[in-house]
Parts: sequence; C-alpha cells; structure tokens
Amino acid sequence: MRSNIERVIEGKPDVVFSAVVVLLAEGHLLIEDVPGVGKTQLSKALARSIDCTVRRIQFTPDLLPSDVTGVSVFNQDTREFEFRPGGVFANIVVGDEINRASPKTQSALLECMEEHQVTVDNTTYQLDAPFMVIATQNPVEMEGTYALPEAQRDRFMARVSIGYPPLAAEIAMLATHTQANPLDDLEPVTDASEIRKLIGIVGQVHVSDPVQRYAVALTSATRAHDELSLGASPRATLHLVRAAKASAALHGRDYVLPDDVSSLAAPVLAHRLLPTVEATMTGRTPASVLNAIIATVPVPAGSAG
Repeated sequence: MRSNIERVIEGKPDVVFSAVVVLLAEGHLLIEDVPGVGKTQLSKALARSIDCTVRRIQFTPDLLPSDVTGVSVFNQDTREFEFRPGGVFANIVVGDEINRASPKTQSALLECMEEHQVTVDNTTYQLDAPFMVIATQNPVEMEGTYALPEAQRDRFMARVSIGYPPLAAEIAMLATHTQANPLDDLEPVTDASEIRKLIGIVGQVHVSDPVQRYAVALTSATRAHDELSLGASPRATLHLVRAAKASAALHGRDYVLPDDVSSLAAPVLAHRLLPTVEATMTGRTPASVLNAIIATVPVPAGSAG
C-alpha cells in the first residue's frame, strides 16, 4: 500500500508512512500545508489503494450539515420518510479544504469521527469499518475560512505536512505527471476485509507498563507546561499509544518501543496544543514546546517486555 501511494506522492516516504499508521490505528488524518504540494493527491491515493467505498466532500461555505450526515426525505409514493445517506457513509471519506465550511457544518463530523455512527431524526446509523476521515486544509490563506475548533482537532489522530518535494523528486514528477495523472492508473492493492484483519493484528501489539507510563508522562507534561494554555487530552494519549502500536507492527514487531512513541509525538500531539499569548509573542510554537518536552521526559530503558 505504501509503495502504491508513493507512485503518486514521490519523495515523501515519512508522510506516506504516517498516513498508513493512522489508517491501521483506526484514526483520522489531517493534512495541513500550502496549496499545490499534493494534499488531495495523497488522500485520493490512499483511498484508491484500498478496494472499498470512497466518498469525497468538497467543503464550501454553503455546505450544510445534512450534506455531510444525510437527510430524511418524504416519499410521495410510500407516504413515509426515507433516509438519504450523506457523504460520510463510506469507508474512506476525503474532506477537501475542511476549514472552508462553517463551524455548524464542521460539527456534523464530530459524532461519526468519534463513535463511527450518525444520528439523524432520533435514528442512529452505524458506519462500516474501516472508517477513516482524511481532511485537508490550507493554513496560509485565511479569507473565507473558519479555524477548526478544539473538539474537531482533537478527533484527528495525527496532522501531517507534506512540504515541498526534494529537487530530484520534483524533476521526476515533471516526467510522470505531465503526460497523465498517475492517480488514473492506480489500482487497489488491498480491500476493506484485509484492512480489518490488519487492524486486528495491530490491536494485539504489546505495550509494556513503562512505555504506557512514558506516553502518559509526555501528555501530562503538556498540561503543566507554562507556555501552553491547552495541553493534550486523555484522547490524545490513547491516540498516541494506538499509533505507536501500528508503527511497531509496520516495523515487524509485536511490541512497542519508546522510540515508536517519541517519533509519533509531534504528528499526534502538536495540533492539539495551544500556546499562551506570551509564548506566541516570543515566537514559540506548539511544535517547539513539544520538542523541548520530549527532550526532557525520561525515556524508559529495557521496556520491550
């Protein structure tokens, strides 16, 4: 699956690895970067690599919550209301430019992202597994955008930035992307049932007590830091450990190392942190504060068993 995605996203193996980790950890991915670096291409490549249902929602200012979750429509023939599913009824939901929709529409994703279900007119509909939301947003252009609320950001397991490609990869892209879109030739390499099996395998990965305490120590340190007004939530701790289990499995291990936790701390935790006004004025970012925390929290030794 990673090799398949890298046919479209060249020169960014770390980003592709993070995307697959989030998928196998049953999380949701937020791709935040400047325009034109392949945010939507990455989300589409991941979706097309799996033979499952995929829906794309283009978030616009006039998008309604019912467009996302679905709506009950009155059928003149049967004289009854029928439910018409919205865009979230798929295994992979690609939300393009999520911060262009109003907060009211963004909140329509809260229930499905956390509980894998949708409630419309007092009726609850379960979503099929696997279920993953891959959302993109542009952090530069602020006209006509709405910042994601804390509750929404906290539901994304990880945030990644693709960044500009290396020079060699960009030159190679000119040869492959100008003749045809490589997405058109991308074939599925797995299906939903296989992904469910892999998710089950990831769930069996062992996390020792020292590694669990290390993950909790990292998130607890963000809550007590002087330069952060909002630290990581308990949900963030769960996401960090689940992502570490997926990373360990992808590296061929049935146990989690502290390195699995520390290497994923930035993509899993940074987007949830809010700096204080004083820290912002001095140029400190949540990522820089988090790096300092990772450097100071003691790493457990001999914690594989």
